[in-house]
Amino acid sequence: MGRFAAAAFGVSLAAPALAAPVDGIDKADTLLLIVSSALVLFMTLPGLALFYGGLIRAKNFLSVLMHCFALAALASLLWFAGAYSLAFRGAGPWIGDLSAIGLANLAPVRAGLTMPENVFALYQMTFAIITPALIVGAFPERVRFGWLMLFSALWILLVYVPVAHWIWGGGWLAAWGVQDFAGGIVVHTTAGLSALVLAIMIGPRGGFPQSLIPPHSPAMTMIGAGMLWVGWFGFNGGSALVADATAGSALLATHLAACAAALAWAVVERIKIGKATSVGIVTGAVAGLATITPAAGWVTPAGAVAIGALGSLVCFAAVLAVKHRWKVDDSLDVFAVHGVGGMLGSVLLAVFGSAALGGTGAAVTNGVLPQLGVQAGAVAIVALWSAVATFVLAKGAALLVPMRATAEQEHDGLDLSHHGERAYEFD
Repeated sequence: MGRFAAAAFGVSLAAPALAAPVDGIDKADTLLLIVSSALVLFMTLPGLALFYGGLIRAKNFLSVLMHCFALAALASLLWFAGAYSLAFRGAGPWIGDLSAIGLANLAPVRAGLTMPENVFALYQMTFAIITPALIVGAFPERVRFGWLMLFSALWILLVYVPVAHWIWGGGWLAAWGVQDFAGGIVVHTTAGLSALVLAIMIGPRGGFPQSLIPPHSPAMTMIGAGMLWVGWFGFNGGSALVADATAGSALLATHLAACAAALAWAVVERIKIGKATSVGIVTGAVAGLATITPAAGWVTPAGAVAIGALGSLVCFAAVLAVKHRWKVDDSLDVFAVHGVGGMLGSVLLAVFGSAALGGTGAAVTNGVLPQLGVQAGAVAIVALWSAVATFVLAKGAALLVPMRATAEQEHDGLDLSHHGERAYEFD
């Protein structure tokens, strides 16, 4: 997706693809985004839902699945109603326009690309779905469903959409030279910082931090993590927006970074606690996937391995800091894994994406240090915007719907108290 922002400003990020057919549509490029759309949706439903659901207590399992499912529907309808247009239409530096409200007036071929605009809009919709769903991992087992839906609607419109426009829609950060291949800033930084703020505002679960709550099904978490890994091929590979060598590089980098990160986490965990756990190795893989996301199409395989390993080590340290030093119950480590990983990868792309270290050089056209400054500045700006806006929106939504469930509801479990169901019934 960084390629699209550059195309909007007439900047070439890679060798030109083969000439498109007369009608401007390349079937391979179009198919890439159609398949990638399905893969990214698969990351949320059921990948993320199962990954998160396995990490909490059984009495709250359905509530997390409900959160992910309902947010997929909510984000999609908002995208249809005008969010897509505000993010990807119009030339304003801060926000787009409403020329494609209701997903009407979509172009036969998206400007600067080789696919119908409806396919591009569909692909971008799946990113708008998973980003607020990531935040859910910060506060499971204690948040009201109604508040979550209201807050998430406001967050999509006032945090995700503007940041997507600033970087991927040709806004002011794109003009500044910020690069984000597949969402290190737009997705992971926004979700990670928002998750941290909300975890602090909502407060910890009972017993935290004296006793950590064990997951009810690590096996389910591993299954969900596997789905996330597979789906990430669409997340990063599709972000090339062209079925060419850049897409291939992104896929290879994505896989290698996840492998390096998973094993690095297992080794550090073995040293730290004496055992390599299933939850640990999959958390490491997700940390590597988040860290490689902003740089996937612009680094070498060796660079991807280095980024994945570094991301795993830094995110491991962040998990310990958040839970034990800061004593914040970011229950499923959204900030420490997605936020820290996305921010780290967004900065590292200036180093490993440079031609001097074997990268394509496409995202580092003005030198490593200048690009490093641009990337770090963008991360800081987006992090600050996400944190402040999240605080204001959360408080505003709480004026209409209380944020936290009652103590009795938490004791009974949100599955029963909020949805009238149980995930498991045993005779």
